[in-house]
Amino acid sequence: MFGFGRRRHERVGFVLYGAVVAAARHPALYRDLGVPDTLDGRFDLVGLYAALLIFRLEAEPPLGHALAQALFDAMFNDMDVNLREMGVGDLSVGKRVKAMWTAFHGRAAVYAAALAEPDPAPLEAALARNVWRGNPPVSHVAALARLVRSEQQHLADQPLAALAAGSVRFLTASLADA
Repeated sequence: MFGFGRRRHERVGFVLYGAVVAAARHPALYRDLGVPDTLDGRFDLVGLYAALLIFRLEAEPPLGHALAQALFDAMFNDMDVNLREMGVGDLSVGKRVKAMWTAFHGRAAVYAAALAEPDPAPLEAALARNVWRGNPPVSHVAALARLVRSEQQHLADQPLAALAAGSVRFLTASLADA
């Protein structure tokens, strides 16, 4: 019975995760904001966008909690598959996924606390430490922090019914492509 509740939202979780990945992989984030186009940089942005959507979903229990869990499950299922496709051995995959899970949860907690503060400094510090590993271009940190806050508000304005149907819009879709 417990598994059925999780499976019921599985498809929507994968659809929402696909939207997260598309938003996090937008070329302007890497080109214009200087996010490192590396495995770590991509992981950090996927984690950031997933956290923002999870925060939004968790604001509306119980359906939001179930959808947030489905998104989380889809994300880490994808991480597992990607590690295997990259040639990581079966015995190492679990350890690596656990490390990614721990990193995601740590970052999400820091982002949640920083977003609760009106002062931009905590969010900028968290982004600088995580996205750029402490060596960011200063103007890019502030720009990403503004985008993150805008994304948070943009997600808050989207109805849960739309999100539950797998329809989510991110502001990165409006960034210029080149």
